[in-house]
Amino acid sequence: MELIMVFKALSNETRINILIWLKQPHLHFPAEELLDYDPNLGVCVSDITQKAGLSPSTTSDYLSLLQKCGLIVATRVGQWTYYKRNEGAIETLNKLIQKAF
Repeated sequence: MELIMVFKALSNETRINILIWLKQPHLHFPAEELLDYDPNLGVCVSDITQKAGLSPSTTSDYLSLLQKCGLIVATRVGQWTYYKRNEGAIETLNKLIQKAF
């Protein structure tokens, strides 16, 4: 895990919010958007885009950066891409921060 890359990814409020939203999707997304929610897959990119109020391309860039850092995992199902948090990586980051600081 490259801490510099992770900290750059976390230097944006929307990217932090995405991680917060994905932690407990049922608290942050309307129930009708989560009718087909599968915790093994995560939340559909279109729902994240709508919640963030960003263009699809900006949302895609943000999700791509979080994925490159290892903080989220993407799963493609047909034409849809779903995202969920990588809890193992987030726990590793937490331990690294505690140890370093």
